[in-house]
Amino acid sequence: MDMPKAFAALLLSAVSCAPPPEPKTDSAGSYLDFQTPGDFQAGGVRMIELQEGHRVWTKRFGNAPMKVLLLHGGPAATHEYMECFESFFPKAGIEFYEYDQLGSYYSDQPEDQSLWTTERFVEEVEQVRKALGLDKDNFYLLGNSWGGLLAMEYALKYQDNLKGLIVANMTADFGKYAAYNAKLRAELPAEVLAKLEEYESKGAYTDPAYQEIVVREYYNRHICRLPEWPEPVSRSFKHINQSVYVYMQGPSEFVPGGILEGWSVWDRLGDIRVPTLMVGAAHDTMNPAEMEEMSRLVQRGRYLFCPNGSHLAMWDDQEVFMNGVIEFIKDVHEGRFP
Repeated sequence: MDMPKAFAALLLSAVSCAPPPEPKTDSAGSYLDFQTPGDFQAGGVRMIELQEGHRVWTKRFGNAPMKVLLLHGGPAATHEYMECFESFFPKAGIEFYEYDQLGSYYSDQPEDQSLWTTERFVEEVEQVRKALGLDKDNFYLLGNSWGGLLAMEYALKYQDNLKGLIVANMTADFGKYAAYNAKLRAELPAEVLAKLEEYESKGAYTDPAYQEIVVREYYNRHICRLPEWPEPVSRSFKHINQSVYVYMQGPSEFVPGGILEGWSVWDRLGDIRVPTLMVGAAHDTMNPAEMEEMSRLVQRGRYLFCPNGSHLAMWDDQEVFMNGVIEFIKDVHEGRFP
């Protein structure tokens, strides 16, 4: 190798080893121009320490003025089934954060039932918000299922920190959910109902045969209607923390009887004054008519209906769901929301 080429190679090597430039501000920088705190970069992943001493997993995507924190369902499922947002929010220029709540697979999983209360989860979300630097000028909270319940509770206490709220596939009253769930169950074939009752009478909710019936006959109708469940959805269900789920929700989708039984904020929806999108779906386990009514009960509401969707309309009515959510966020951010 001659000297000029050797020198050029040496110079190129030195440049490639230089430290990365400091990230620019949201308004000036590119979508991919961001860093997370710490001595090294891990693809946006950050463990946030809570005041209780436990840590929760978060992952940042993007650098933009519109910032969304995703609240998964369960309770104690994972962010994994919400990975579909990675295919839509970046193209829309929306910064967002995936997040496993305490007790979920990627976060700490302490064995302390006193931690599993709605009130403590609300305070956890507030701690995460502060750690991520989200505020009333940029912070949108999107919750699905149990995450929607948590989002409503958060808004009722901390809405002064919110720019906008999105409640996907969650009614504001646990009793209404249980009643609609019972109605959908009653529509199953008689032989399926007989089989379910056989296992339930013995308390055999963890029996693989019982769970297979629930998935085949109910979940495939009302949770996710795709012929084959997407891998992130299956992975999330595989990772659910059953002890937390049973304690809070009950032993089965058909037997809601955990500590959430009796929960309702229906009569308090009128106190929510931030722009709010309620998302309902035709085949959901939640009554879409209730979701539409909830959009009228909040002070500044909009309703998004997914005609082909179920509980995970973000997957089985993806275009309608994502377009509607993105349109809402942009309308609020750009001052077009009434």
